[in-house]
Amino acid sequence: MSDIINLPPIIGVLGLVCAFVIYILMTRYSDGDEALKKIARAIHEGAMVFMNREYMMLAMFAVPLLIILYIFLGEYTALSFAVGAITSGLAGYLGMFSATKANIRTTVAAQQSGAASALTVAFYGGSIMGLCVASLGLIGLGSLYWFFGGDPEALHAIHGFGMGGSVVALFSRVGGGIFTKSADVGADLVGKIEAGIPEDDPRNPGVIADNVGDNVGDVAGMGSDIFESYCGSMIATIAIASTMAMGAEYGIAALTTDPMKGQQALMFLPLALASFGLICSIFGILVVRAMSNSAPETALRMGHQLSAVALVAGAYFITSMMGISNDVWW
Repeated sequence: MSDIINLPPIIGVLGLVCAFVIYILMTRYSDGDEALKKIARAIHEGAMVFMNREYMMLAMFAVPLLIILYIFLGEYTALSFAVGAITSGLAGYLGMFSATKANIRTTVAAQQSGAASALTVAFYGGSIMGLCVASLGLIGLGSLYWFFGGDPEALHAIHGFGMGGSVVALFSRVGGGIFTKSADVGADLVGKIEAGIPEDDPRNPGVIADNVGDNVGDVAGMGSDIFESYCGSMIATIAIASTMAMGAEYGIAALTTDPMKGQQALMFLPLALASFGLICSIFGILVVRAMSNSAPETALRMGHQLSAVALVAGAYFITSMMGISNDVWW
């Protein structure tokens, strides 16, 4: 067991490398003429300024909370909280940076090369966000699990990781959503109603703010929200496993051949499945890329379904290798 618990953070690093490779591939597509670049640059800069300001305000809330956790729940819970907040914020930041670079390239690809090329670029941009969320979740949560050594007595502190992710998700989702709606309504009022400018006309500064809001709300906000749910589900499952497999007198030992190994195996299983799930996601990205000339809905559906089938099949072998009953797989 001591060897396998190293795998989640390693696979997380592999996922980040894949995200970087996809980013390089995405940036090789044309970003259009100078007029398009000017608009795209304004949206990108606005989004990053918003993120920097939002994270500054978030730090003013998170640091006192970190100190309170340190005083009342100990240094391990505070450490987990800090790791969760940092990785969640980093996932949103990286996703935002890549998305605002992919937006303009998707537009130019659609204009110059058609739907297949636009699908590829857009999917590259979304894949970077997804890979960053999953990879940083595995790096943060997997590293903490390794640090605590899978000890059920110490793993209660890992719940702080979920709290850190939730704090960032709260600020990013709510803050980004409020900004999105405010900019949207403001752009419509000032542009269409007062000045008679058509909707989404770049001459209206509110339109730039509207597009910035769409990115911060639906990319960074959604990414942090997914990060919190993704990691929170693993943390909850680890917590349940740590209480269910405490001893043979509760009948849980029947799931495995050895009660102690069984407890550790059940606690590690969520991380093992998430690690293999990241590999299946990379496989799904390759499938969508290979089918980019097909109808968009067909390519996306095949990439999603094939990766899901691969995960279910792989989960069977993972549970068997870890000595866990097939009933858990079912």
